[in-house]
Amino acid sequence: MPVINNTLTNLIPTLYESLDVVSRELVGFIGAVNRNSSATRAALNESILVPIVPTNTMGDNTPDITAPATGNQTIGNVPMTISKSKHVPIRWNGEEQRGMLNAGTYGATLRNQFTQAFRTICNAVETDLAVAAYQGASRAFGNAGTAPFGTAGDLSDIAGVLKIMDDNGAPPSDRHLVLGTAAMANIRGKQNVLFKVNEAGTDQLLRDGMIGRLEGAAIHNSGQTQTTVKGTGTAYTTTAAGFAAGTTVIPLITGSGTIVAGDVVTFANDPAAGKYVVAVGIAAPGSITINAPGLVAALPSGVNAVTVANNAAQNVMFDRNAIQLITRAPQMPLGPDGVPMDMADDVITLTDPISNISFDVAVYRQFMSLVYHVRLAWGVAAVKSAHIATLIG
Repeated sequence: MPVINNTLTNLIPTLYESLDVVSRELVGFIGAVNRNSSATRAALNESILVPIVPTNTMGDNTPDITAPATGNQTIGNVPMTISKSKHVPIRWNGEEQRGMLNAGTYGATLRNQFTQAFRTICNAVETDLAVAAYQGASRAFGNAGTAPFGTAGDLSDIAGVLKIMDDNGAPPSDRHLVLGTAAMANIRGKQNVLFKVNEAGTDQLLRDGMIGRLEGAAIHNSGQTQTTVKGTGTAYTTTAAGFAAGTTVIPLITGSGTIVAGDVVTFANDPAAGKYVVAVGIAAPGSITINAPGLVAALPSGVNAVTVANNAAQNVMFDRNAIQLITRAPQMPLGPDGVPMDMADDVITLTDPISNISFDVAVYRQFMSLVYHVRLAWGVAAVKSAHIATLIG
């Protein structure tokens, strides 16, 4: 590879090769959520609104001279914040560069450095999505500490989370299930029905290890699925008031310790035996908030004991539009001509053709050395809890 000149132009093949290597690893949350990615720059803590369309209201079909003056809607929104703006530096001095060039290893080393830079940022984005997903889920299915799909020929785990999605009215057309490595290993090792081409209708899992779609959901694998550590809460009970179906705020009395966001709680005497995901927790007696759509069935009056599920791996099913990812190039100051600029000798934007994430790559020349910056600004949010469910294990 030639010595780098004044611009990044001759680095573009190396950068795209690095992107290709990394993008093919992004088969988890980044590929499954709704993405708002472009080369437009954005500042840290900048707010971007995600439109939310309300439910419709029916009207009677009554003959008249003119059409009824109905149908107006107020389109809501969920504000999202560009919460992180990060870069990964790659520094070289002239002596290091010349030595590697003489050895014929400079090009391969630089490519691997960029590969690791893209991977580092993408893993950070993937982790943020995994956290937002499980903390924003409506309810959970499965048993803490037991990886899903562990019983041969039994697909009741996916049936359980699909039931939650169906009960909550999630659209069936664009559902995704992101699994951690333990759950995926059980699918590959235990669910031989998926290997049988005459029954599965495809040889993808048998030949290539690819799941594709299972019972209407696209299956993804991610190395960043989260294993939660539950709060320390114990001996909590509800008040004796009783709570209607759909309630999300539940006052708790007695007890002690923490119940934290993402904890899965159950209530004694709950007719639906729901496993509810906590949105807002407590550190002492007070009110917890569970994610929408709230209680499936009315909780009867009387003091009902609260149980917090044990630590668990958080596999997540969701409708694509329920989780949002916004990525941008970090904002730079504007020069006299209105063009973003700083001390960089050159800046290029590379858009990953698979994930549609646009990375900013800049080079800064320093005394006897140079440094490349690979950078990205992003924000994530779970905007529709009713269309997210966790498959714990």
